[in-house]
Amino acid sequence: MRALILSAVAALSLSAPAALAQEQGHHPVGAEHGAHEGHRHAGFASGRFHVRVEGAEGPHVILIPGLTSHPDVWQPLVDRLEGPHRLHLVHVQGFAGAAPMDNAAGLVSAPVAEELARYIREQGIENPVVIGHSMGGTVALMLAARHPDLVGKLMVVDQIPFMGQAFGNPNATPETLMPMADMIRDGMISSTPEAWREQSAASITQMIRTESLREGPIRHGATSDQAVAGNAMHELIVTDLRPELKNITAPVEVVYVAFAWPGMTPELTDQIYRGAYAGLEGATFRRIDEAAHFIMLDQPDVFAAEVNAFID
Repeated sequence: MRALILSAVAALSLSAPAALAQEQGHHPVGAEHGAHEGHRHAGFASGRFHVRVEGAEGPHVILIPGLTSHPDVWQPLVDRLEGPHRLHLVHVQGFAGAAPMDNAAGLVSAPVAEELARYIREQGIENPVVIGHSMGGTVALMLAARHPDLVGKLMVVDQIPFMGQAFGNPNATPETLMPMADMIRDGMISSTPEAWREQSAASITQMIRTESLREGPIRHGATSDQAVAGNAMHELIVTDLRPELKNITAPVEVVYVAFAWPGMTPELTDQIYRGAYAGLEGATFRRIDEAAHFIMLDQPDVFAAEVNAFID
């Protein structure tokens, strides 16, 4: 468990050389934006994120990507959703070409979760299905635990409620992990752009099994802000959401991949995930094999089938 998460942490944290911030709160990153003609941006002013909205009818689905990721990582799922949906694709400021704005210093996940609560209220969104991947899963858990009345259903993709649990002693606390979190954050922020690009490419290779799909996420990391990524990673390591799980009232499904490490079996992976969410009654668990961290890219059909069933 520790070796796997340390590898995942390295992959997440070493994927973002500093971006050149523009005056706009967001701007296109690469040619993938050409596929979204006809979408609109929500009329919602925030320095934490902006939202691309697609669809005018059907259930509301809020999609939150992970650290340094762009909303386009959800495109394979969007293409496979059954029936009409009103999609809200979140783009966190400071990641994948978006200017840092209010995320330039301090916490990231917790303020994003609070702003998402405001977004849901002000947009009049009722009973949304909230799906978060990796760091986005942490944001989704915060939202559902701290504003349980605003979430209809919750799906967490390849994330545990206390990522710091994997560092050192399994009985570690946020306080004992603080020096390590400080070191990781400082190393991320001070790394040279060249080193970041090399580390990002190596990390994404581990996180996405499908070689042809790695280019976009690598580019998204390369156009993310190092300080935002470093602060976000620090927050993830020292944030323990296990005591808050009992506050979640929405149906929850946790989707994850089998740990591909010597001595790790699929059954042991199942036990680890169920143990991590022991404080969340009624949660269901779905392991998707033959995939790495970006499940929606490596196994788009299987993942989409799971999401479609969960929404219905």
